[in-house]
Amino acid sequence: MKKYNIAVVGATGNVGREILNILDSRKFPFDKIVALASNKSEGTKISFGVDNEVIVQSLEKFTFKDINLVLSSPGSKISEKFVPKATKSGAFVIDNTSFFRMKKDIPLIIPEVNPDEISNAKKKIIANPNCSTIQMLVALKPIHDLFKIKKIIVSTYQSTSGAGKSAMDELFHQTLDVYKNKPLVPKKFSKRIAFNLIPHIDDFLDDGNTKEENKMIEETRKIMDSKIEVFSTCVRVPVFVGHGESIYVETEKTVDLKKLTTKIKKMAGLSLVDKRVDGGYVTPDESAGEDDVFISRMRLGTNKKSLGLWVVADNLRKGAALNTVQIAELLLRKKIIWTKISKVDILKTTN
Repeated sequence: MKKYNIAVVGATGNVGREILNILDSRKFPFDKIVALASNKSEGTKISFGVDNEVIVQSLEKFTFKDINLVLSSPGSKISEKFVPKATKSGAFVIDNTSFFRMKKDIPLIIPEVNPDEISNAKKKIIANPNCSTIQMLVALKPIHDLFKIKKIIVSTYQSTSGAGKSAMDELFHQTLDVYKNKPLVPKKFSKRIAFNLIPHIDDFLDDGNTKEENKMIEETRKIMDSKIEVFSTCVRVPVFVGHGESIYVETEKTVDLKKLTTKIKKMAGLSLVDKRVDGGYVTPDESAGEDDVFISRMRLGTNKKSLGLWVVADNLRKGAALNTVQIAELLLRKKIIWTKISKVDILKTTN
C-alpha cells in the first residue's frame, strides 16, 4: 500500500490534536507526519498516538515540499494565506476552516452524505463543513432520501470546545469562581458561560442571523439541496465537548417511522438510541469520544409530513477531525492521484 507524507496544520489546537489521534487510531497509511502551528509553538512536543510524539514546526517557515496531503484547521485568515502555497507545491488540502466552504469551485463534503462531490476537487482543495452542519446533515440524510425535506428548523446547543481551548478554560475557571463567590469577568465570551446559555455564536449579520447560523443555512443548501428552507438558532452552552441539536423538519412525502428506522440502522456513522423511557436517549456528554452521530427523541410532528428529533455528536471528532480524516480516506478509496506533466499538476480520478 502506498504511504503518504502528511502535514497537519493547526496541530496544537483542539481539532489538530484530534486529527493526529485519529490518523493513528484509524491506521491511515502515512510515511511521514509533520505538525505545523504558529512560530510561538515551534519546537513544542505534542502526542501522536499512544506512545509517540511529534515536534511542532513553524507553518510560516514550512515549504510543503514532498507533502502529499494537508489536513488543516488553523483559522480562516491563515488558510487563505497558506493553502494556495500548499497546493502550488503539489499537495492536496482538506481545510476545516470556513474560508473555502462556500466557494463554487470547492467541494464541501460529508462522506456519508455527498461523497461523489469529491470528483469535483479540481483545485486540490476540499472544504470540511461546520461542526453543527455535519452532525445535522448526517442525521437528516436518510429522512431526505426517503421523504424529501423541504424545511428545517434547528436550535443548536454547542459546547465550548467549538470555540477553542481558551473557551473551555473560561468555563472551567468560571465554574470554580461561582463556588468561591468570586466575580466573573467574561473574556472569551460576551457574557458569562458558567451555569448560563449564550444565544450568540460568531458575529451578527444585518439580517439578525449570526455567521454561525448563516453557515448552517448556506452549507445545508450546498451539500443537500439548494431548495431547502433552513431556520437556525445557535446557542453556546456550558459543556466542554459534544453538541446537541433539536431539529424539526417538514417533508414533501408522508413520513413512515418504521421505514425510516430501518434505513437509519443501515447507515454507517449514524446510531438510533430512542427507547422512550427515562435515560433512553443520548446526551452530548455521552457522545464525547464517539465517532457516530446519535439520534434520539424521534417522533412525528404536527402532521404526518413533519418530524422532530434530537441529535448529538462529538464536535471535535465527527464535527471536525474525524470528518476531515474520512474525506482523506475517501480520496484513497476513489483512487484520486496526482501526476506532473510539464510542471503542471493534473488531477486524475480512476475507478
